[in-house]
Amino acid sequence: MTAPLIAVLDYGIGNLRSAQKALEKVGADARLTDDHGLIADAAGVVLPGVGNFGRCIEALDAAGLRAVAVAAAEDAAAGTGRPFLGVCVGMQMLFDGSDESPEVPGLAVLPGRVRLLPDTVKRPQMQWNVLDWVGADGAATHMADGQPDPCWMYFVHSYWADAAAGDIAATCEYGVSAVAAVQRGQLWATQFHPEKSAANGLHLLESFVRACA
Repeated sequence: MTAPLIAVLDYGIGNLRSAQKALEKVGADARLTDDHGLIADAAGVVLPGVGNFGRCIEALDAAGLRAVAVAAAEDAAAGTGRPFLGVCVGMQMLFDGSDESPEVPGLAVLPGRVRLLPDTVKRPQMQWNVLDWVGADGAATHMADGQPDPCWMYFVHSYWADAAAGDIAATCEYGVSAVAAVQRGQLWATQFHPEKSAANGLHLLESFVRACA
């Protein structure tokens, strides 16, 4: 397989290079970039994110990448564009907004709002947890391909996306049945960190790279 060019959106916040390095490890020509031309030429787009929802949105705006991210994600969700992957806060930003930064609108590619994990559990969830692949309307078909049962992934988060049922690919139990992954069309997004999730996470990234190729 020829290494597909994957644009990892560089908006200057968080450890973006870890996502790039993990994608390279599974066969991608991954570039950390804010260059609109390179992003347009890429076979796939990745939006990582860590930390505060509002600060990530503001940094994306400041880098001039909001419109680029929205267009790529919307086309992927419609099934007419390149594969798109959101990771952690990169997943949360795809929704209408977050209770973490109530005044900051999200990218509104997917319907739903990001909620705080309940008071009954330690926040953040910073641990390995088991995924329950939902598979509603085939949503989990490709993300779950070849994954073991049980499938463990690594999480670091205090908020979770209350997504529409048809978009949910996987959940995990942590005080609530929290959405762990979503998929619509060619749009994939994970609350967990595949780049920190050992073989299972690398396998998911490999499936994404294969979709880009």
